[in-house]
Amino acid sequence: MSDETEHADHGHDDHHDHGDEDGRVTSPMQDFDTSAAGIGFVTMLVGIIVTMAVPLLLI
Repeated sequence: MSDETEHADHGHDDHHDHGDEDGRVTSPMQDFDTSAAGIGFVTMLVGIIVTMAVPLLLI
């Protein structure tokens, strides 16, 4: 079989809608504001503190 025939048999476009609807959007494409960035930063800091504090408490 040629590559062209193999790709035509899959019918990829029949199963996926690639329209411009405002449905599900992947994270890198979503807009975010300062409060969302702040919440993410605080969450990161808590994670780092927990990751460092637990081993230090167990010594």
